[in-house]
Amino acid sequence: MSQKTFYPRGAVIAASVLVGLLIAGVIVLAVVNGGTDTAGPAPTTTSAAPRPVALVPVDAPDAGGADCAKLVKALPRTLVSNGKPLARAQIAAPAPKAALAWGPAESPVVLRCGLSRPPELTRTSSLRVISGVQWLPIGGDDAITWYAVDRAVTVALTIPQDAGTGPIQDVSSTIGKTLAAKPVF
Repeated sequence: MSQKTFYPRGAVIAASVLVGLLIAGVIVLAVVNGGTDTAGPAPTTTSAAPRPVALVPVDAPDAGGADCAKLVKALPRTLVSNGKPLARAQIAAPAPKAALAWGPAESPVVLRCGLSRPPELTRTSSLRVISGVQWLPIGGDDAITWYAVDRAVTVALTIPQDAGTGPIQDVSSTIGKTLAAKPVF
């Protein structure tokens, strides 16, 4: 025959109270912490390395010259865009000579030195002077390309439409200090 085991009434009541308190504590913690589910993947603390900026080849006959080398060396490692710093970005191989990029690969600021003069440049072109440098702006859907046309080498600076004026100001200042001005025509 089987023998029945009885637990003392006080022990059963104490165990029930402890289980009830444990459940109440879990409910209180859930309410205090907003009841969010934290069972998903753990947040990452390191970000992936930024993707290199891919640049298409363009005709740049003077890119290997001394003026472009001097300018590339003088340009800042960081540009300011809408009050935010844009760090210099890596360019995907094969990287063109005398080309730099700043910011994310999706919408970088890109500088190229030693280009051929743009065909849009005529004696009647409307030029803009920024920090003593004469620029020919050519607008696109997502970006504007500014051509510095009053130096021994042509410099192109392509800036996303939403980047603000910081990049063109920073680059103009560096060009003005680094490359001598010459007549446009």
